[in-house]
Amino acid sequence: MNRNIWLGLLVAALSFIVTTSASAQQKPNVVFILADNVGYGDLGPYGGGEQRGAPTPRIDQLAREGLRLTQYLVEPGCTPSRAALMTGQYSIRNGLSLVIVPGTPYTLSARAFTMGELFKSVGYATAIFGKWHLGIDPHSLPTAHGFDEFYGIPPDISWDSATYVDTIELTHSIPAPRDVLLAKGPQIYEAVAGGPLRKVKPYTREVRAEIDIELVAKSIDFMKRQKAAGKPFFLYLPFSMGHFPNLPAKQFAGKSRIGQFGDKLMEGDYHVGQILDALKELGVDDNTLLVFASDNGPQGETAREMGNQGTPDMGNSGPFRGELGEATEGSIRTFCFVRWPGKVQPGTSSYAMFSIMDFMPTFAKIIGSKMPADRPIDGVDQTDVLFGKSETGNRDSLLTFIGPDLVAARWKQWRVYFTDVHPTGIGPQRQPGMFSASAPMAGYPKVYNIEMDPHEDLQVGALFGWVGGPALEVVERYLESVRKYPNPPSPNITQFRNGGG
Repeated sequence: MNRNIWLGLLVAALSFIVTTSASAQQKPNVVFILADNVGYGDLGPYGGGEQRGAPTPRIDQLAREGLRLTQYLVEPGCTPSRAALMTGQYSIRNGLSLVIVPGTPYTLSARAFTMGELFKSVGYATAIFGKWHLGIDPHSLPTAHGFDEFYGIPPDISWDSATYVDTIELTHSIPAPRDVLLAKGPQIYEAVAGGPLRKVKPYTREVRAEIDIELVAKSIDFMKRQKAAGKPFFLYLPFSMGHFPNLPAKQFAGKSRIGQFGDKLMEGDYHVGQILDALKELGVDDNTLLVFASDNGPQGETAREMGNQGTPDMGNSGPFRGELGEATEGSIRTFCFVRWPGKVQPGTSSYAMFSIMDFMPTFAKIIGSKMPADRPIDGVDQTDVLFGKSETGNRDSLLTFIGPDLVAARWKQWRVYFTDVHPTGIGPQRQPGMFSASAPMAGYPKVYNIEMDPHEDLQVGALFGWVGGPALEVVERYLESVRKYPNPPSPNITQFRNGGG
């Protein structure tokens, strides 16, 4: 082979290497910050913020620099929404349509395909810092589902577990010294891909108050390491802002005008700003798609004074009815911002119906990955919404499940209920949200028009009887998919069979 041919092959090889490297560099980083139990009416760009007694200047900035979704829809609780986000499927498809309770068999299955695996499949570095809430079994951990790194609270329980030892001591339910209770109680854990969970320290109220500072610091460190390595990254930051007990870090205590819930909103606003600043300082701002959203509507009356010295620890669902745990609009409709300089038009809003499940197929399209073809995918590609090419997007309906039951449907501006969801009890025993009554209705579903009547005060099924047809078509399409791909057993912790079967 002569010298010219060798030179030609060398140039071609070098060109391939450079092109491949440049292509890898062009893959956008993705940062997904997930708030917890923050309602539609809590933040400044949705009518909260300063008017709520808790200014959110950095989130206001985020709205100015990106897209604000005004019809962003989720599931009724923490575990269901997180399962939907991570899999692009209704939570019931993975047996996770109730908030996880430790000791039950309902955790993320080894077969599930998650957002971590989606990004990992095309060469991303992946990390989660915060709350997983999809199970603590080895096969359920984030590090078993595509995430390189995890640091956070117990993967099977939530932020309020920081109070467990205190309330055990309060009630003398488990007689043991405090150091023993702390050692056996909830822990902060860390793990790497393929490895076991490692205990870091007990998860106490004091740790709870400062946890978001830790999570954001680890997030920034992760991004710095990946920038230095020249690797695209997916950062999932499900921090504690909004979830009871909202114990603020010392520097934010007393900053709002509405108590500790407002203090925590202001702290979360500061942490979002830290992430925005870090992206600029690292020089990756223009090549990073950032999402900031809530997992579900606000906590309301059921734990409103939990740990807050008498100030209400509860969010605001804006003009809509309901709270965390219900199937109502105020439970499943919350805030979402999307920012990507140069790609997502700044200062815009979209009324397109957008589900938390839609992020996974949307990200797949953007990063050149593929969704699995061996299972139903309920999320849809919404890149045209993000890039301002479509006002309506690719979704016009959504179903809502609680445990084994299909309880409601959204079709366009209509809400259709197959179960009567209402607070139970009277006076001080009135229990809304997760402890509300959900009694099956006899006869016909209830119908509300959430544009005519955002608070769902007027049942209009008789006036708009034709709405039942399209809504039931949505249900039938889902049932058809279940016949082809049966769901696993639905979570249930109230009905038990004896040995007789």
